[in-house]
Amino acid sequence: MPLYKRKPFALVEKPKDLKPNELVFQVRFTKEIFKDYGEYLRRINLYRHRVWTCKLTGKNYLTYEEALVLEKKAAQEVQKFPEELVAPVLRDVQFSMLSLKDLGDAVAQKLQGCLSEGSEVYGRKNNDVYSCKIERVVKDGEKTHYEVAWLDKYERLPENTAIDEEDLIRCKVRFSRAFLRSFIRESTYRSIPWVLHEKLAKKHGIPTDPPDELKDQFFMQDGVIVINRKRKKSEDREAKKNGFQDTYEIGRDKLKAQSIRYPIDDLLVEYAEFDKQLTERPPPCREFNVPMECVGEHLMVWDFCTSFGRLLHLSPFSLEDFERAVCHKGSNIVLITECHSALLRFLLKDNSEYFIAVQKKRPTMKITLITWTEYLSDFLELIGIFELSNHIATIKRGHYGLLDIQAKLAILRELVCRVLETEYFKGKLDDDIEKQHALAATRREEILEESRKKREDNLKIQSNGKEATIGCGNSSDTGSDNHLRENGDMPSNNGKRTSQSKHSLENSENELLVSFKNAKKKKVDVKNATAKINASSKIASNKLIKDEGKETLENRSMDQRAAHKMRKNEIKEHLENRSKEQRKEYLEREIEKRVIRTNPLGKDRDYNRYWFFRRDGRIFVESTDSVQWGYYSSKQELDALIGSLNVKGVRERALKKQLEILYEKISSELQKRSKEVAQKPATDDAEVRRSTRVRAPPRDNPALAFLKYVNKWKED
Repeated sequence: MPLYKRKPFALVEKPKDLKPNELVFQVRFTKEIFKDYGEYLRRINLYRHRVWTCKLTGKNYLTYEEALVLEKKAAQEVQKFPEELVAPVLRDVQFSMLSLKDLGDAVAQKLQGCLSEGSEVYGRKNNDVYSCKIERVVKDGEKTHYEVAWLDKYERLPENTAIDEEDLIRCKVRFSRAFLRSFIRESTYRSIPWVLHEKLAKKHGIPTDPPDELKDQFFMQDGVIVINRKRKKSEDREAKKNGFQDTYEIGRDKLKAQSIRYPIDDLLVEYAEFDKQLTERPPPCREFNVPMECVGEHLMVWDFCTSFGRLLHLSPFSLEDFERAVCHKGSNIVLITECHSALLRFLLKDNSEYFIAVQKKRPTMKITLITWTEYLSDFLELIGIFELSNHIATIKRGHYGLLDIQAKLAILRELVCRVLETEYFKGKLDDDIEKQHALAATRREEILEESRKKREDNLKIQSNGKEATIGCGNSSDTGSDNHLRENGDMPSNNGKRTSQSKHSLENSENELLVSFKNAKKKKVDVKNATAKINASSKIASNKLIKDEGKETLENRSMDQRAAHKMRKNEIKEHLENRSKEQRKEYLEREIEKRVIRTNPLGKDRDYNRYWFFRRDGRIFVESTDSVQWGYYSSKQELDALIGSLNVKGVRERALKKQLEILYEKISSELQKRSKEVAQKPATDDAEVRRSTRVRAPPRDNPALAFLKYVNKWKED
């Protein structure tokens, strides 16, 4: 089995209270079974990290599965070891106190030694193979005899015996030392002393009791060799008193002394005193009307329809209304009908395969609330997906609402995917991207223009201050001027004092003023200082453009530049008669309208993804395998979530940073949603408390609000 931190790793035992039809989670390559998904996920994440070592080859920095495959290959190679040499080699390995390298070298030297005096080889005696040493080579004519001394410590054999060359064994195959080390690792269950597996030792008749010289250091417990800890600790104390220390302990102390540089991978973060400040992460709510395995598709379809509603001519609707509409069994739900119709109309605008197929069948292509099921059936016949084609007959009979939720969302998902592939949609998307670039460029120009005006005002103030300083010749004026500077007041042209706080600038402006003051001290004229500030301004503007990450005009063609300039001029016309705050709000609002796609906020320690959608006031949590979903719906849960994220980990650090950036926006949406939820029961109670003398109209059930949906952006 693979080693974890170079130590054996125990697998989880099979649960004893399993029921026949109980759903469980099983690890594919270890066959471990878990009833709790969280435990299963933690074990899978551990197996995916490169902290495992192959036991046979010693190769480390592997995942568990990679180490398992490597061990299997190495075990197959080890089986090629000659059977006649297995027993004598294992005798040399049993209870050896050598390191793995030295032990492998000693065995290799024996196997490949030459037949000369002093060589240690293996010889046959009594139909068995033992270790021996050549004492003398005797030549008798053409034949050669060898006088050997038997070295086997487990068998009492004659000290010297003369044997023929045929009875001496030399390794026929040149084994590598890595191969021998793999063989030793596979045959033993512990090192120094190296102890063979009990079954393997009994198979080859090798004693399992430790030798007399090792009995005081080790003892047997439950059939396993155990080190005598008390003796070892006393020896370590004596060694430390004499000024000696184990090299392993020295290396371990050095590693502990080294400070860890954070952030690191979240799963490598160990619990420390600082982590006590972290709050407990609240469990996400998992109450959905749709099945858990369909939540991902449900969110994807809703986000697409609401994000590109203008393009689809489909007015926005809430996620809860869409969820209730999908789960409703009625066949004429306006919300569902309009969603399908909008997507199908968009497909007909593109000269695609679907458009050609419908054109052959129907002379007049007009999708209505009555004919939309016919166009949907044509679409399902065209794509030819077997699981969806089975529902065509039900849809044609007008019983769309009887389909299960999985089938409804699968059909909507296929429609969205086909719309995304159309050339018409790609063209519209390119236009939105160009408009977004133009808006971003206008916003950058607004920021740079504002900074330029501030710099010019500051230069005027500084130049006026310089002239006033030169005009004052006596020391008393200088002293009074210094007194004014210390008090925070500066003299102006008309003799009035202006508070220095009115001329305070942002941090970027202060950095530019430092260059001006240095130029003033070195008696450089104002023009040179201005040139330096303009150069700094250019660098700052280039950095700003780079940070925005937008495409520069130099990389565009002439037509694209002209179109880009035209869009910028149109935007500037809208901004002419607006104030500074209004211009800023307009640009931010228009850029947000043209969001191309929704990206996750980040991931936590266990690789769970966090999502925030613009039109729904909740934070959604998606598991790594996209099977489990949940959400947070209150500001208190948001605060607890941020407080539980450990900044020592790479993923949680990035997630916390993103949540802090969007904190105001997300918290306002969560509070707004909480108020709406709280107002619904209050409204219902007010209607109940009306006078009984007045006939009250029937109350509207909030759960049936989706039935009143009207598509206000529908095409004529």
